[in-house]
Amino acid sequence: MSNKTVLMIVGDYVEDYEAMVPKQILETLGVAVHTACPDKKAGETVATAIHDFEGEQTYSEKRGHNFAVNTDWQSVKEADYDGLVIPGGRSPEYLRLDERVLEIVRDFAKHEKPLAATCHAAYVLTAANVVREKKCQAYPTLRPELELAGAVWVEPSEGLDSVHVDGHLVTAPAWPANANWMREFARLLGIAL
Repeated sequence: MSNKTVLMIVGDYVEDYEAMVPKQILETLGVAVHTACPDKKAGETVATAIHDFEGEQTYSEKRGHNFAVNTDWQSVKEADYDGLVIPGGRSPEYLRLDERVLEIVRDFAKHEKPLAATCHAAYVLTAANVVREKKCQAYPTLRPELELAGAVWVEPSEGLDSVHVDGHLVTAPAWPANANWMREFARLLGIAL
């Protein structure tokens, strides 16, 4: 089992499957997952959104569950963590405006610690300015933002089940890639599978 500890940054309307399932996968591997949200304390929750692919031109959105925050935001210290997970959903739209969130992301990038981002989490990566010349995937509608930030778009070869690793950065297009996304993140953490 692992002795690793990772930070997962969430906010209201984080994508349900991109927070809950990766947390459970990592915990199954023995990884301690500290969930934190700006301005929230351990014991509080964030609302999740469930995005589904039902045949329309874009995903649908429904209210999900209450996702537990188990770490006080004010106590987050980057040095305490071996890796960072940023789920997608609606929360990245406003998390990217929080300077402390961006500081944390920049610190993980600077120290080349494993950093996992999926779907709309690319908003946070671009706002933190950590994707220049990095090969990335995200939800396809974020391609322009990634390219404007200097990233190299990698077309998902397996549809939404795809994943891409570039150094310490592992990105995926959406929750259907959770198994592949977390497998590659675990490898970056040094966990033998």
